[in-house]
Amino acid sequence: MKNLLYRLFEHRNLDREESRNVLIRMAHGEYNESQIAAFITVFLMRSITIDELSGFRDALLELRTPLDLDSYKAIDIVGTGGDNKNTFNISTAACFTVAGAGYNVVKHGNYGSSSVSGASNVIEHHGIKFTRDVDLMRRSLDECNIAYLHAQFFNPALKIVAPVRKNLAVRTFFNMLGPLVNPTLPKRQMLGVYNLKLARLYFYLYQQAGIDFAIVNSLDGYDEISLTSEFKCFDNTGETIYTPEQLGFKRAEETALYGGATIDEAAGIFDRTLENRATEEQKNAVVVNAAFAIKTINPESNILECIAAARESIDSGKALKTFRKFVEINS
Repeated sequence: MKNLLYRLFEHRNLDREESRNVLIRMAHGEYNESQIAAFITVFLMRSITIDELSGFRDALLELRTPLDLDSYKAIDIVGTGGDNKNTFNISTAACFTVAGAGYNVVKHGNYGSSSVSGASNVIEHHGIKFTRDVDLMRRSLDECNIAYLHAQFFNPALKIVAPVRKNLAVRTFFNMLGPLVNPTLPKRQMLGVYNLKLARLYFYLYQQAGIDFAIVNSLDGYDEISLTSEFKCFDNTGETIYTPEQLGFKRAEETALYGGATIDEAAGIFDRTLENRATEEQKNAVVVNAAFAIKTINPESNILECIAAARESIDSGKALKTFRKFVEINS
């Protein structure tokens, strides 16, 4: 590790195999927390290369506990995190909205590292017990269209680095890796990123992977569609800039999406959203992210039709019913 750090401090890059090897050794406990923190910090001072990110991904996929849920043709809806906006759990609420609309979702998530409440925080807050039981996940998909995969249960490297990430409390390249290492390797993914440079990096990787995807970035720095500004969407057909107004939404204020100072507060907003008691800005943020996920599943659909389907999932109570069933099955 010392030799690697000296190389990185000299602004030299790792090749794909070197990147793979260092993460495998990290997962095997060969480095202490100070070494891991130093290694992670390098990538806050310079951009990660495609070879480095690909090598890290290779390692995590090699180490993962694989899970076969291919027959469900599910989508994962996830943000990289690390945008320093501390929004409520928009992508997680969007998952249940999409499931309520009748589509299968396999959500891969973790505890928050740079925000108060990650997906696993809000899920666990409701009494859900994380599991590796594929039969239970299949039952959950069969009965409510959604299964949840707690990242640390499926990859030892993510568990090893969790304390370091939490103590650093800043975004790291592990934020970038999370969306790439869902152990089910879903063929559909809706991803939010915090800047356009990262969006183009994923755009390249997803094209190489041959999956159906949407990558979204709000141009004011959110790793989801916030409706606080224009946003860009990259998908299999190219890239498009949208304004909130052209999709029928009012522009939101940043303060309207704040996730609170505690997990309790974040969970309360999450609950009110599915119960259709949230503010207009909170509900609209969930609806529009769910809509672009639905369009990823049905690319031939008009985005306005997808927005209507997402809104109906919440308005009709289907999203809430889906969540309650999910809690019943997984608690």
